[in-house]
Amino acid sequence: MAQITVTINGKAFRMACDDGEEDRLMGLAARFDGWISELKGSFGEIGDQRLTVMAGIMATDQLSELERKIKQLEQQLADANQQKLAALDNMSQNEQELSRAVHSAAARIESLAEGLTKSLRSPDPS
Repeated sequence: MAQITVTINGKAFRMACDDGEEDRLMGLAARFDGWISELKGSFGEIGDQRLTVMAGIMATDQLSELERKIKQLEQQLADANQQKLAALDNMSQNEQELSRAVHSAAARIESLAEGLTKSLRSPDPS
């Protein structure tokens, strides 16, 4: 397990993370520290605990909004998949109807060809 030190609001915090996750954790800490700095710039010195709670709420708000968007996209994907399946089913039905029509036309053409062949082979009664 790796050990790193992150800085939030000017204070260093030692943290453990899985090997290979150090850069990711440093990036997350930097992002959180950015929110703290943003809040500090807007509200001034209002206390570390209050700043941390507000930044946590900002993070939770973003997470909530992203979860809502994901849910919406998942529904759109499910709808698109249903439409695709319906279109494939419709296409399959159309192909079957076309196949029946082609077979029917082929049988009719064969019947006409047989009739023509018979009429050409039979002697003229006149």
